Amino acid sequence: MSIFAEMAELGHEQVVFCRDDEAGLRAIIGVHSTALGPALGGCRLYNYANEANAIRDVLRLSRGMTYKAAVAGLDLGGGKAVIIGDPASVKSEHLFRAFGRFVESLNGRYITAEDMNTTVEDMNWIRRETRHVTGASTFSGGSGDPSPVTAYGVFQGIRACLEVVYGSPDVVGKTVAIQGAGSVGYYLAKFLHESGAKLIYSDISDRRLEKVRSAFGGTVVDGDAYYGVECDVLAPCAIGGVINAATIPQIRAPIIAGAANNQLDDERRDSALLEKKGIVYAPDYVINAGGLINVAAELKGLPAEKAMADAAGIFDTVKRIVNLSRQRGISSTAAGNAVAEERINNVSRLKRLHLPG
Repeated sequence: MSIFAEMAELGHEQVVFCRDDEAGLRAIIGVHSTALGPALGGCRLYNYANEANAIRDVLRLSRGMTYKAAVAGLDLGGGKAVIIGDPASVKSEHLFRAFGRFVESLNGRYITAEDMNTTVEDMNWIRRETRHVTGASTFSGGSGDPSPVTAYGVFQGIRACLEVVYGSPDVVGKTVAIQGAGSVGYYLAKFLHESGAKLIYSDISDRRLEKVRSAFGGTVVDGDAYYGVECDVLAPCAIGGVINAATIPQIRAPIIAGAANNQLDDERRDSALLEKKGIVYAPDYVINAGGLINVAAELKGLPAEKAMADAAGIFDTVKRIVNLSRQRGISSTAAGNAVAEERINNVSRLKRLHLPG
């Protein structure tokens, strides 16, 4: 399929390919929609097997950001960027400042932020070249690491799913299996531990596992054994595509609610498989909207406390979408999409009246 055909299929406005050989930069910026506002989404650094995989990732992720902003009620569109390379070797001031210049060239149509394998320090380099970046350090005028707010939103989404399934949002005594003990997974474990949950972890990094287990207790499972663990909630917080035709038959949890983007490998097929098994799934772009809520607050100059308060609203949003899916007899993903598309269409019609300035 050609790149234009892929863009048309997912409804993208713009895809920008960025190259700077001196900096070692090969990046792609996807602007899915600016119907609700400038396209905001993180910059992911990943060693893709090939360029086709990188394109597919940026297209899927940027579309997800449009829906995430729409469901969260934010005046932002959806975008995403990927930098192709090994995070262990390509990171440099030159790389991120070169990327920042490409972001600046879009003149505010795209606003970047942290994502997989990028940090507050990396955003500081980008900020040297463009004001269209969020998540830089507080010393550089940003709001810092958005992971705590993202994790808090996921925690609230888990509580909403527990209420739907068990009749109460109480996490005391409930077992949650977290895949990925990085920044968001660590803070999610913290919120769950403080509320009395039992924890199971899976991660490819022994260092991260030791850090989270020493802080909050819990047990560890290896590799694919994660999908078959007995628990109340499966919380994928690492890579996408992990809920698929191979893993769904193994799942014994009644709830899937985690922070990872694009958890379903094939949205339509995997949603149907989850429905058939009676598993409640919190759409990833709904439950993990806390990070976007955080940077939206930063763009408006609002304090961190406001972002945390707004992220608490993810409880009501997840509950509404799961209940809507049951009322209409559709998947929770389809229900979330319907809510997002309704808002996008309504606001797009409103913008037909041009307001100068």
